[in-house]
Amino acid sequence: MRATPLLAPLALALALAANAMPGATGTAPSQHGGAPAATVKKLPKATGPDARTVEEVVKGKAALKDKPVLVNAQVVKVNNDIMGKNWVHLQDGSGKAADGTHDIIATTKDKVAVGDVVKAKGTVRTDVNLGSGYAYAVLIEDAKLAK
Repeated sequence: MRATPLLAPLALALALAANAMPGATGTAPSQHGGAPAATVKKLPKATGPDARTVEEVVKGKAALKDKPVLVNAQVVKVNNDIMGKNWVHLQDGSGKAADGTHDIIATTKDKVAVGDVVKAKGTVRTDVNLGSGYAYAVLIEDAKLAK
């Protein structure tokens, strides 16, 4: 059965009950599955005009809003098939876990596994509020992930 737009927040909350989508603002990381602690070795930065590190995207979210970015990072957590997308946590060894600049979520239709190193190209979105307490200061939306 397909959820109507009005039921999307409820469907999200139910789908995430066991393995909640991490990174929601205003909550402790453990309440929403949390961003995994920094365990990724420093990876080389992607190349090209849209290339950024995870830390650059998180810290530069205001200037990058609605712009394309390319990040070379390792998949550290995946929540598949939630609201028609896969929600992928990416880390590249930049940033700090203490201030949340080490991890970013990318939404995608692509399938990846924890441990994969990918180039993620998508659009930066800020202040995304999905309802039911799921709000994100920054994420990379509709990313194409290439191994």
